[in-house]
Amino acid sequence: MLMTIYTEINHVMDHMFNACTTAQIGEFIPEKRGFRIHGHSTTVSLERAFWNVLESMASECHLTMPRLLEYVLDNCLVANDKNLSSCLRVICLKYLNVYAIPDTSPKAALDASINSTSNPAIKD
Repeated sequence: MLMTIYTEINHVMDHMFNACTTAQIGEFIPEKRGFRIHGHSTTVSLERAFWNVLESMASECHLTMPRLLEYVLDNCLVANDKNLSSCLRVICLKYLNVYAIPDTSPKAALDASINSTSNPAIKD
């Protein structure tokens, strides 16, 4: 008798971890970058995934990365309490939730993923 292994995605967390590949492991590694912000040398350490979002934000706003960081530093209360990295992470999440993926909940993303892997031979 041939045994079939069946993996069911029960919730969005299963889907997120199944979507991660070893090629994406670099997104989890902290990366330090040095900038001159308001005339002072500053080093910021963030995971690569956050730098990717910040690069998109800077491009969309037509800003250089140092100018984007200056803007965040000047406008984020948390950043002004010496926690710029924390503020940048939250800003990235807000950006993704509000601008990058409008009207998409985790469940909708999961449903779309499941529907895209449906049997193409089955027509609606």
